[in-house]
Amino acid sequence: MLRFVLALLLALPACAVTLKTEAARKRAPEFELKDNIGKIVKLSDYAGKVVLIDFWATWCAPCKSAMPWMSELAGKYRGEGFEILGISMDEDGWTKVLPFLQKVKVGYPILMGNKRVAYLYGDVESLPLAFFVDRQGRVAAMHLGNASRKDFESTVKALLEAR
Repeated sequence: MLRFVLALLLALPACAVTLKTEAARKRAPEFELKDNIGKIVKLSDYAGKVVLIDFWATWCAPCKSAMPWMSELAGKYRGEGFEILGISMDEDGWTKVLPFLQKVKVGYPILMGNKRVAYLYGDVESLPLAFFVDRQGRVAAMHLGNASRKDFESTVKALLEAR
């Protein structure tokens, strides 16, 4: 089912990211996940920063195609208080993800997702799925499907400028 939905999403053009109003933003769910060296990473570790939480998988073509430019965005805006956290939803876990990360250099932390974090973020069933978290730790926008660098970058810039 998930791959069927992904196939449908691949056929759709990337759509723009729309920021929620301040009043409509809800606190982003806290999580604790391990990175590729076993370190526990929490969303709260990034308090005061704009965070893009990117749910992805190694089998997801649009997920992989966005990684190079997302790495560039991470590097470009890190000094202004921006971070990306990639959360892999691969069912085979690190056995599948680590070899992928050795081939594809990613310029932001990759964490291993689980059923709990998927549930906290609305039963993540389709990928790619991105959440933009503002400096106050609230979900300011979300995006499902093919991503546009231009739209993601303009969303990041808007959130960074809104101090």
